[in-house]
Amino acid sequence: MAKFIFNMPDIGEGIAEAEIVAWHVKPGDRIEEDQEFVDMMTDKATVPLESPVTGTVLEVAGEVGDMVAIGSALVVIEVEGEEAADNVAERIEAETPDAEDVMNVPSQDPVVSSEVETPRATETPRTEPEAQPASTAPDTTGLGKKVLATPAVRQRARNLGIDLAEVKPAEDGRVRHADLDAFLAYNAGGGFAPSGKARADEQIRVIGLRKRIAQNMAEAKRNIPHFSYVEECDVTELERLRAQLNDSRGGKAKLTMLPLLIAAICKAVPKFPMINARYDDEAGVVTRYGAVHLGMAAQTGGGLMVPVIRDAQARNLWQLANEIGRLAEAARSGKATSEELSGSTLTITSLGPLGGVATTPVINRPEVAIIGPNRIIERPMFVPDGMGGERIEKRKLMNISISCDHRVVDGHDAASFVQEVKRLIEAPVLLLAD
Repeated sequence: MAKFIFNMPDIGEGIAEAEIVAWHVKPGDRIEEDQEFVDMMTDKATVPLESPVTGTVLEVAGEVGDMVAIGSALVVIEVEGEEAADNVAERIEAETPDAEDVMNVPSQDPVVSSEVETPRATETPRTEPEAQPASTAPDTTGLGKKVLATPAVRQRARNLGIDLAEVKPAEDGRVRHADLDAFLAYNAGGGFAPSGKARADEQIRVIGLRKRIAQNMAEAKRNIPHFSYVEECDVTELERLRAQLNDSRGGKAKLTMLPLLIAAICKAVPKFPMINARYDDEAGVVTRYGAVHLGMAAQTGGGLMVPVIRDAQARNLWQLANEIGRLAEAARSGKATSEELSGSTLTITSLGPLGGVATTPVINRPEVAIIGPNRIIERPMFVPDGMGGERIEKRKLMNISISCDHRVVDGHDAASFVQEVKRLIEAPVLLLAD
């Protein structure tokens, strides 16, 4: 028998530590060679790690949510066989000398509010009074009637705000739960019916992707002076163009509104290079990018991820649709690589039909702008009738929101950029022109 210490490997340039987001084994489990045993998250991606040996897990370095430094012990595995023992001994010498010293990583306890006091060990806990048999004691009510009911029925009636004297018992003069149910059913208009059932309280430790989102959003709001601008756009013709393109798409992917909006953004960016930029506030340098590497905020089971469409300006509508679908699926399945989740120069975020009337999205730092299209609604509008007058017509309208870093983007530039995007999507033939 021998102990093999698996040290946290270097899983990315400039990465000093990683967070444990999921253990797939626990002490006592048998682990096979090349079996994935833990998921570690860096600032860029979640990386599954595999065991180089077969054996039994003896110790693991901390709990989910703990940080592990590169090079420190992550797991100790007991391996079998003399030959394996010799090989493992050589590897242990090249790694950490003492597993027990390194593996004693204290787990982080959830943060508890200082306003909540922990009961002292010497205190005697309160006990609830024991349930009494059915009571015949009178309930003095506004009607002066005596009501027979068990303590449980009385408690439920008090919780619901029901006067037991108003409840008609079904038999033998004793009010039962069934009588309360009947009273509630026939007197819901009186406000007795509950609005819903209470769920049990739960504490959820903020770890992994949700922790990264929390940190990034806090940094963005703390360091960036946001301002937002919202404009209403008529997308009736854009929707008509989208329908026509889908009718003749053949075997191509179905177009949503998103590829068309991205095409409009990419066409507008060259006139407003300050929008497609990143700001290094420590160095005091703004980098304006020639290519549009568009971050696409995607909701996943673990939280919000932002895969990146590389060189979005060089792709046609169908290529954009394919890449949007591929990246969204990679993000949802957890297969997106660190390269696919980094390097964006501008971000678009959309909630689709849940998009609301207007949004004020938070900038994806260190970018300087984020664009949020909102949901499409139909409203009557005055439109030219072709004879110098106007007529009322049902039109499809959508608001476009933009949030910008006011340190490097002026309000006039942001508004002018959105107006250019509006011009393109209200005359969508321009999107197909060179």
